[in-house]
Amino acid sequence: LQRIVVVSSGMVYESATVFPTPEGAERKSPPPISTYGFQKLAAEYFARGAWEQYRLPFTIIRPSSPVGRSDRHTLHGLPGDAPAASKLATNHAVPDLVIRILGGEDPVRLSGEGTQMRNYIAARDLARGMRMAMELPEAVNEDFNLGTSKGISIVELTERIWRKIHGPERPFNYASDTDYRYDVPNRVPDVRKAKAVLGFEARTTLDQMLDEIIAWVREEIASGELTAATRA
Repeated sequence: LQRIVVVSSGMVYESATVFPTPEGAERKSPPPISTYGFQKLAAEYFARGAWEQYRLPFTIIRPSSPVGRSDRHTLHGLPGDAPAASKLATNHAVPDLVIRILGGEDPVRLSGEGTQMRNYIAARDLARGMRMAMELPEAVNEDFNLGTSKGISIVELTERIWRKIHGPERPFNYASDTDYRYDVPNRVPDVRKAKAVLGFEARTTLDQMLDEIIAWVREEIASGELTAATRA
């Protein structure tokens, strides 16, 4: 065993006040209030503890929200249960919005006011960055944000998807739902360390990601794997 690689999350920065948020902010900010963010932070501390106590090297990776094709479904269930298909696509913002807009949802319903800032990375870029972090000696006992350099609000993301599907003429409308308890207002990482230490930089633009996902969702709907539907 040469190294522990922890795939963490930007949710460790849940209580951060500096944006874009650099590596190290998780140790200076109040702890995350969500169980998910706290679990991810705890896993990071376990890795650091294994180095301190056993000299087992580590690398911590904090991906932005990944976007990619084939984010279709997963199987879940307890041991002995018959596996049940779960539509994973609708659990992720980009394919979920695409599915609902293609399904005719108007106005598009958003969690909260839609002002939440998010950051996305293409799955292919994330895979490349993860491999670099796993293999390069410069990554030993270091942590890295893997994402793009710019954030976008949920409402801006939604309107961009809307325009790609409906064109420039059809009016864009959205409605705000009740805020999700742990819907962090700002989740945009500082990605300069990954570029400086690993030479990693995301290459795929958000527009390219959206074009690919829209095309993929249309293919999945045509094949019957996904259903274009509005939010219930």
